[in-house]
Amino acid sequence: MSDIPAKLQESIEDFSFITTRTERQEYLIQLAGSFDDVKVPERIAATPYDENHRVPACESDAFVWAEENEDGTLKFWFDVLNPQGLSAMAMAVILDQSLSGAPIEQVANVQSDIVLDFFGKSISMGKGQGLMGIVNMVVAEAKRRLNT
Repeated sequence: MSDIPAKLQESIEDFSFITTRTERQEYLIQLAGSFDDVKVPERIAATPYDENHRVPACESDAFVWAEENEDGTLKFWFDVLNPQGLSAMAMAVILDQSLSGAPIEQVANVQSDIVLDFFGKSISMGKGQGLMGIVNMVVAEAKRRLNT
């Protein structure tokens, strides 16, 4: 069994075929357009949000929640308060599509440097830290559930 969820591995492989920075940016913007599908519903959280869900070091004011599914997996929800936080929105969509419903043990093994697989190695330090923070919040939630 793989250390990370199969859907995440597939997403990483899909991105490996994107060869130009422009193509990568266009695809990430397209993904960000699906952000409403992963935006936290009011039954989970309403503004102002509990600061425990805020992603540290994220300039886009991102937040992360996890809801337990009937099968014991997690559904991840997000919000990005900065309307220009397209990278954070795209990362949220990628994480939902590839980690929601995945085995918690595998989600707990995800490394934050997957951000580089999606955004490229030339990402700015500030943006990279914020996006890695989103990944770290998702992983921390999986680890917390494993330990309870």
